[in-house]
Amino acid sequence: MTDKPKPKYMQLKLELLSWIESGVLKPDDQTPSEHEIAAQFGMSRQTVRQALGQLEKEGRLYRLQGKGTFVARQDTRPLQQSSMIGMMTTHISDYIFPHIVRGAEAKLRSSGYSMMLSSTDNDKDKERENLELMLSQPFKGLIIEPTKSAQGNPNLNLYLSLEIHRIPFIMINERYPELHCPCLKLDDEAGGFMAAEHLIELGHRDIAGFFKTDDLQGANRLKGFTRAFHKHRLPLGKDTITHYTTEQKHTVPYKAALTMLQQQQRPTAFVCYNDELAVLLLEAVRQTGLSVPDDLSIIGFDDSSLATATEVKMTTLSHPKMEMGVQAANMLIDMMEKRTAEAPKDIIYKPELIIRGSTKAFVTV
Repeated sequence: MTDKPKPKYMQLKLELLSWIESGVLKPDDQTPSEHEIAAQFGMSRQTVRQALGQLEKEGRLYRLQGKGTFVARQDTRPLQQSSMIGMMTTHISDYIFPHIVRGAEAKLRSSGYSMMLSSTDNDKDKERENLELMLSQPFKGLIIEPTKSAQGNPNLNLYLSLEIHRIPFIMINERYPELHCPCLKLDDEAGGFMAAEHLIELGHRDIAGFFKTDDLQGANRLKGFTRAFHKHRLPLGKDTITHYTTEQKHTVPYKAALTMLQQQQRPTAFVCYNDELAVLLLEAVRQTGLSVPDDLSIIGFDDSSLATATEVKMTTLSHPKMEMGVQAANMLIDMMEKRTAEAPKDIIYKPELIIRGSTKAFVTV
């Protein structure tokens, strides 16, 4: 008695599986289209769809809406026994990032976890490299700051691989719009609004804004800035706003500020994307022979150590920093240890205006 031949979709499934196991198709490679596979094997698209569906159900393939079908990574790592947490930020050793990292690390260590830290240097290729490394290591969970979040997510397939392999992750400072992971972030739009409104209430009308817009934080701070003008029915001048990217942060805003300050009708106040930029533009003010706050008011953002590092103490907006790190670790631990059946909710921090010596009322001479 001969064995009954396997159905065509099963024969095709085994053939496609051999491509995956032999390395012809590697993890995260896109498979040929249904049409291409049907033509190659002389089968109907319905048969191809059935074979692909079986492989997807078994976790060997995954689909991306509007993009196609891809090979899933096979994760045989002992995740349940791992106590390692990965943390990926855009920067590590400067500005507000050490405070966020310290907060997370202290909480994780006290809860029996260890942490491995990596940085993307705000570069999407490095983000991909870091994600690939994290997928190859026995991480139990991840804390991630997205890279240039306003410029799309070319590494979406790797983030979906994290979900496929049930590796819990959360995002800090912002979140890619396509993802549904929990996020801890500042209400950046509210901060931009508060900065501009503070200056408007001090009598300033010629206010220039400088915003890094390759991340959503900057885009939202700009949105809040312009909303304050609309609320107070004030016009936005043609050169009121300077946009720049990460790569331009030391050049474009500085040159723009110098040009503005050398004009006869110059701005009386600056709103800066962050404290780092506020300190840089303070030097531009000095270069033009002006002083802060007598000739120009400046507001920063994030209440970093830089805000009080110069002789002019900066008015700024608060950022939770250490608290964000601690709460991010807490949230991830809850997810990993399944302390609650409900999906964790986003945490959005309300910024506070911290008034120091870099702003004062505008007096018409």
